[in-house]
Amino acid sequence: MYSPKMRRLIQGLRSCQETVKLSILKNSRGRVSIEGKNMLSRFGCVTSSHPIEMQEKGLDNMTVADVLMTKGEENVGSWLWCRINDNVDDAMKNMAEHNIGSLVVLKPGEQLHIAGIITERDYLRKIIGQGRSPKFTRVGEIMTEESKLITVKSDTSILQAMQLMTDNHIRHVPVIDGRIVGMVSIVDVVRAVVEQQKGELKRLNEFIKGDYY
Repeated sequence: MYSPKMRRLIQGLRSCQETVKLSILKNSRGRVSIEGKNMLSRFGCVTSSHPIEMQEKGLDNMTVADVLMTKGEENVGSWLWCRINDNVDDAMKNMAEHNIGSLVVLKPGEQLHIAGIITERDYLRKIIGQGRSPKFTRVGEIMTEESKLITVKSDTSILQAMQLMTDNHIRHVPVIDGRIVGMVSIVDVVRAVVEQQKGELKRLNEFIKGDYY
């Protein structure tokens, strides 16, 4: 079950998409006949009194794995990480170079065992806020430890991941399927939802402009 905040967000997304769809229909200059509108309704694209089935299915079926694929992180090792004994200065340079806000922290050894994550917030609170030197502080000293992490699986739905992050006031969650397989941020999740909505509208627009009868 989604929290009240998430339910309002989902309703807002779907209401916005419905408004744009109806606007497309209104401005199609008569190219869509009554029969065409009925056909759209049968496909779940337009309806005046029922949920938009295709839209709901699209949102609810999107998973974290889809986000990892769009980020190029579907292959193990393609995401960015550091080691528990690395210094914080190097970790921050890595984040800045790749324009990201967090790194997976791995335990020593060849196996991909997660020790925690380090974020920009950790740096601000525990290095800048406490006047510590990033060059002489190990990542393991300021990271959020594995035992305190909130994680998701690759088959977790996008909406569930969004709820976890908003409810717990966090911006990054590791993706773990027995072992670490990636990291997603709230920005990744929101972008995926927006792209899905844009895709639905594009398909509807193409349908309206097409030569259907």
